[in-house]
Amino acid sequence: MAFGQAILRQAALALLLAGQALAQQGEREPQGPRQVGVMVAAEQDVPYTVTLPGRAIAFQQTGIRPQVGGEVLEIAYDPGKPVKAGDVLFRLDPETLAAALAAAEAAVAGAEASLTQAQNTVTRYRRLEGSGVSAVERANAEVALKQAEAGLKSAEAARDAARLSLDRTEIRSPIAGVPDVPQVSVGDLVTASQSEALTTITQLDPIYVDVSESSARLLRNRARIDAGQLTTNGKTPAELILETGETYPGSGRIVSPGILVSTTTGTVPIRLRFDNPQALILPGQFLRVRLTQGSTRAVLVPQRATRRATDGTLTAFVVREGKAQQVTLSEQGSWNNSWIVSQGVSPGEQLILDGLQDLRPGTEVKTVPVTIDAEGVVREAVEG
Repeated sequence: MAFGQAILRQAALALLLAGQALAQQGEREPQGPRQVGVMVAAEQDVPYTVTLPGRAIAFQQTGIRPQVGGEVLEIAYDPGKPVKAGDVLFRLDPETLAAALAAAEAAVAGAEASLTQAQNTVTRYRRLEGSGVSAVERANAEVALKQAEAGLKSAEAARDAARLSLDRTEIRSPIAGVPDVPQVSVGDLVTASQSEALTTITQLDPIYVDVSESSARLLRNRARIDAGQLTTNGKTPAELILETGETYPGSGRIVSPGILVSTTTGTVPIRLRFDNPQALILPGQFLRVRLTQGSTRAVLVPQRATRRATDGTLTAFVVREGKAQQVTLSEQGSWNNSWIVSQGVSPGEQLILDGLQDLRPGTEVKTVPVTIDAEGVVREAVEG
């Protein structure tokens, strides 16, 4: 009797499990069309941009060297503190050059006296010519006058050179910028036009950024422009991306488009200029430059709505005749988390953004309008 009750309990348990399985199977069966979120594909003008690695170059940089020799008496600047053009950086001992200037000024005074005497002699000889002064004597006096004039000019030139040398004992900055630490100390002796710089002045505002663009891509872009696929207005806006990934505040402009192709890399050098009032960009810094080279007419397809196969094929789902249809896309780069699509999706078609999991081609769908924000979050569209 106990054996019979055990068989009855096992049979009841089997019937219960079978009923649950049938119920779960019934729940998994589709109940009408599948609901999906869609947005209407629209054609628009999409900026065509390229991002290139670059390096910052000082707008101006000069090494400061003495033009006269002497002992360093004073270092008149603070390293790292901006200076203006004409500010004194170093002072040299002026005593020797001051004495040379005094001697040159004395030579000028002597030459002026000689010139005055020669002028008086010529005046007197001209008045007495023919009555006690011969023509030869007058001619000799006029030659002496010319020599005295030349002597005065020579003395004045030597005086001016001596004064200039004395002025150069104050070594001034030729440009506005930021000075480096001095390479000499007070008491050091320096010589005129020595090879070692006393310091370096660097102008940081504005600043150059050098990048290199592939010559092959330049040719492809020119072909696209000729074919009408890429529209330009003659301007190339530039944005700078810092090493932190942040976008630098302020735009730049191309100052040298580059006219030579590197024989080793096949690239064309391009120089851009950016304002740098806060000195955020320093020479030698590695950066990235985003160049907008024109715009193209295309459909933007959000990247989250697409799938990339192992062979590189890009696909998406659209709604056609109430069913989900998978289409193959031809893309020409990306813009703001979307693919720039030239073929595969037509303007006005409903592109499926939400409900893509386990979606199969041919599945009947019920559409719900949705939107997608810049962060890629899909939300139901608000009517109104």
